[in-house]
Amino acid sequence: MDLGIKGKSALVCASSKGLGLGCAENLAAAGVNLIMNARGSDALEAAAKRVRDEYGVIVTTVAADVASEQGQAEVIAAAKDVDILVNNAGGPPPGMWHEWDRDDFIKALDANMLAPIALIKALVPGMMDRGWGRVVNITSQSVRAPIGVLGLSNSARTGLTGYVAGTSRQVAGKGVTINNLLPGIHATDRADGLDGGVVKAKGITLEQARAERAATIPAGRYGTRAEFGAACAFLCSQHAGFIVGQNILLDGGATNLTM
Repeated sequence: MDLGIKGKSALVCASSKGLGLGCAENLAAAGVNLIMNARGSDALEAAAKRVRDEYGVIVTTVAADVASEQGQAEVIAAAKDVDILVNNAGGPPPGMWHEWDRDDFIKALDANMLAPIALIKALVPGMMDRGWGRVVNITSQSVRAPIGVLGLSNSARTGLTGYVAGTSRQVAGKGVTINNLLPGIHATDRADGLDGGVVKAKGITLEQARAERAATIPAGRYGTRAEFGAACAFLCSQHAGFIVGQNILLDGGATNLTM
């Protein structure tokens, strides 16, 4: 399918690896020029080179922490005229409800709620002026079905979801759509970290922890960054203009819901 976005430009946050890289790769495959962001310069430059070499698009890199005001300013300055924004950030660490203090919640809010909102506020007005834009926020399946040990993520990402619910409907008339992708377990470093916690708690091997988790997923496996990125690219396409303010699960059926 021709996504109809060749020649457009996109900012993809946290795109040196994992789901963010999957989104960047699929957008590049559709002919979209990229601004790739991540905190670590070495991994970011390596990923950007691979994308340039494979897809032949223009790739600009911004090594910065978008959870900080300075990082946001650097990214916004480089991406002020983009057509597409993909918000993404690593999730807070797991833990128990009684372990988190105010500072833990502030860090989670800064990374997973306030940073995406800041980028939306900075970049969506230009999209509205030009009459076309796409915003995709990578959140989590926990927005639909909270996960106890991910209370920090549950809180911050659900806050972003509420903001998007109202905002998306206010900007849709100007040709700008905002939607959320809710990943379940995918084969990324984040999954390795969560599985590592199970290894320590149960005294089992990493392979056993992965097998146990995969058995809880109706699809019987972890998702891949490529298929996640393809879903993101579709939401960014010319064909997705009537999808507004939605929360789309990509979890292999793990979240047991009827609606």
